Amino acid sequence: MKKRILVIEDNPMVIKSLEFKLKKEGYDVHLTEDGREAMKKLESESFDLVLTDLMLPFITGNQLIEYIKKNHPDLPIIVLSTATQEDIITDAFSMGVDDFITKPFSPNELALRVKRSLGKSIYNT
Repeated sequence: MKKRILVIEDNPMVIKSLEFKLKKEGYDVHLTEDGREAMKKLESESFDLVLTDLMLPFITGNQLIEYIKKNHPDLPIIVLSTATQEDIITDAFSMGVDDFITKPFSPNELALRVKRSLGKSIYNT
């Protein structure tokens, strides 16, 4: 069974590149453009990994991370962000994210980090 990845990103160009690379790697990719839509999906579907931006419409990435950690504590999260300030990155890790990738990023690096995060997941079958 393919691993299900939820991608929350509001930049159409980033969404297209993520979708292309992750599908090429064999993942079942689900896309949302805002935090509110992502929360609805997380309430009704199960995923093996979440890739999220921090700057999202309606519900911020930080609010989304808090929700996931409260309701799906074992679900791995990778943050994709243009933020390079150490405090933002540190805050994300202190909230429990598994990885942080600064945009722009290499598609191959992303694929390796996704594979590594899924390798730590309890959802592996």
